[in-house]
Amino acid sequence: MASHPSSSTVKILEHGQVSPPPGSLPNASLPLSFFDCLWLFANPLQRLFFYHLPFSTLHFTQSILPSLKASLSLTLKTFYPFAANLICPPSPHKPHILYTDGDSVPFVVAESCADFDRLVGYHARDVQDFHPLVPELPHARVVNNDRVQPLLALQVTVFPNSGISIGVTFRHVVADGRSFNHFMKSWASVFRSDGNSAPATPFLERSAVQEKDPCGIESVFLNAWWSRASDQEDHNKEQVHRDVFADRVRATFVIDRTDIERLKRSVLNRCMEKCSAEAEAAEQPRPRTSTFAIACALAWTCLIKARHHNQDDQLYYFGFVADCRNRPELAIPATYFGNCLAICLVRMMGSELVGENGVLAATKAIGNRVEEFENGALRGAETWINGWTGKLDTARVVTVAGSPKLRVYDTDFGWGRPKKTEVVHIDASSTIYIGDYRDEDGGIEIGLALKRDEMEAFAGFFEQGLKAI
Repeated sequence: MASHPSSSTVKILEHGQVSPPPGSLPNASLPLSFFDCLWLFANPLQRLFFYHLPFSTLHFTQSILPSLKASLSLTLKTFYPFAANLICPPSPHKPHILYTDGDSVPFVVAESCADFDRLVGYHARDVQDFHPLVPELPHARVVNNDRVQPLLALQVTVFPNSGISIGVTFRHVVADGRSFNHFMKSWASVFRSDGNSAPATPFLERSAVQEKDPCGIESVFLNAWWSRASDQEDHNKEQVHRDVFADRVRATFVIDRTDIERLKRSVLNRCMEKCSAEAEAAEQPRPRTSTFAIACALAWTCLIKARHHNQDDQLYYFGFVADCRNRPELAIPATYFGNCLAICLVRMMGSELVGENGVLAATKAIGNRVEEFENGALRGAETWINGWTGKLDTARVVTVAGSPKLRVYDTDFGWGRPKKTEVVHIDASSTIYIGDYRDEDGGIEIGLALKRDEMEAFAGFFEQGLKAI
């Protein structure tokens, strides 16, 4: 394993700003929906896109960078909340997003001497290799007693004659994964067309969501926010001490389409065998063997085995989010920009997770929670904050970032599909990344960051899990 690099591997070439075209937008205030308010508590999200681009730094900065900035400016005209600020006035006034003409997005240009081919690999690499490639959001400032927080920062890093990375840091309160990917793909499309195509239009109207809150979920979320806001620092966990990452590596594991189908058949067969042995076959419904449920179940069980060698019989939790745009009872447009996610939590005994039928049990539990969501997307929403944050402080919770449905590898600026994408913010949490596979439709990538010994153990259990099918 190579030694830990530092930020010295990256040379900053330019600190700039990119804004929508001057005068192209009126000042605008965008209220937060109750879905947005839920994420006031969240730390910033960080994503990296790597592209093969075998040009010198000079060629990139002179021939490509101007168009990249111009296309971003045009895209921000449509996706203006990303260029705006989150305004947090004192209680009882509601936070909101405010765009004022001239607002802009920090845009850093850098050069790296790191090994591009190594960074885009799937093997274990030091997590600190990636942190210099994502930008920091500017700190909040106080204006007339209001806390003003920027929402997006971008960094393009050139690996001379090898490739580039586009690093993004943004606050979850402004957008969920679907909205963020809508923005990125729109930017890529505008750049690819040399500015001749207009960005895809997001749906920004908040009334489509607010009228879905007859039970006052928003007030529950806001009261929780106000009770904690005075204790929060601007950067929370953003400035995690580097010692936290000293022995951590990140790796990506793949379940290809063939193995996904084999896992599904294996789970169904084991379910039938188990039900038959218990004489309950007629009473037990078949487990929901979606690709998402199967991938999450395998990753969760392998992670519990890798982290908890001396298994005690305690409850373990698995948290994921579900997109509410597709729910008929909500009728929210697919192009809705903002947050539109329900929180789903699964709990299981540790002994069941690491048992012989752990993947089957986890698949059933995750599938059952998905079905509960489909039968009522907002059922129990008033408990999401306490039910979720109350578990995050324990070592027995695993959460999921991403979704294969987002198809992040379709983000093509005209240089081809990304060579790799990485979710950097999982480095400081018990979060796994689930996404589409770069090289095959229907496959899954599972990304995670662990201590070195835990990663080796996880890799062994993961390989055993695939061989067992």
